[in-house]
Amino acid sequence: MADRVGNDETRRVVFVTVGTTSFDALVKVVDSPAVKQELFTKGYTHLLIQMGRGSYVPTKSEGGNSLAVDYFTFSSSIADHLNSASLVISHAGSGSIFEALRLGKPLIVVVNEDLMDNHQSELAEELADRKHLYCARPQTLHQTVADMDLNSLVPYSPGDATPVAKLINRFLGFSDD
Repeated sequence: MADRVGNDETRRVVFVTVGTTSFDALVKVVDSPAVKQELFTKGYTHLLIQMGRGSYVPTKSEGGNSLAVDYFTFSSSIADHLNSASLVISHAGSGSIFEALRLGKPLIVVVNEDLMDNHQSELAEELADRKHLYCARPQTLHQTVADMDLNSLVPYSPGDATPVAKLINRFLGFSDD
């Protein structure tokens, strides 16, 4: 599943996204020396963090003998960042999860345990059980990165919504044609 950017075979980007909210616990942990060193050891060269509304500001770095680190708050579209990523580390929002999976990107979903009524963890854990992604908590991300084997991930195939659409149409009184 290794994905390369353009013709530059040596550039391997980890893209981190927190969506439109604040998830400082995720930004802090990916900015920690332990996680950055583990990513660098795994062959990644760049860490790009979309930090959203968070107040924690990551440490920028030029790279060289370590991971190059950059960040931004928001972008009109994260599609380019997702496309250029070799690995995505994401919050557990369904939009972010399915966009990364649709693009065939290896994905680690980090659940925000501070959210009330956290239905997002159920989605992430179900997809992890099906081997489409890895699921972590901020405190387990380092170990998840250390243990991950991206070759063990199973590509995600969206299901066929036709049976559901037919059922809804029947319920609403429309014909099946």
